[in-house]
Amino acid sequence: MTMHVDVVSAEASIFAGTVEQLFAPALEGEVGVMPRHCPYLTTLRPGQVRVVKQGGEEEFFYVSGGVLEVQPHTVTVLADTALRAKDVDEAAAQQAKERAERAMQDRTSELEYAEAQAELAQAIAQLQTLRRLRERARV
Repeated sequence: MTMHVDVVSAEASIFAGTVEQLFAPALEGEVGVMPRHCPYLTTLRPGQVRVVKQGGEEEFFYVSGGVLEVQPHTVTVLADTALRAKDVDEAAAQQAKERAERAMQDRTSELEYAEAQAELAQAIAQLQTLRRLRERARV
């Protein structure tokens, strides 16, 4: 059995296709979705979305947050920012992580600290997505 999945960001449609499974970073933890799943709506945190296509091939995406909507035969990932994992710029993510860590140390207000925390979470999620992609490639 399969289901249709759309991964969409504010800028573009990143993926549209038929898959057997989807895994996403919901606020309450990682969720797995299979065809005919009950309707479900949740908020996403920064992290990796993984889809398993027919035949077992996997694709990985980075999302900075957003919403996951599940219907029995259709799943939509509506992300603030979404990238194919292979398109994540590791150097930029590492720089963003370091910048956020410095900003958290040098904070002058709670708002600046919260913004730095959000930037740090996104940078760490990008780096983890790249690490997982590389680990899968080795197997």
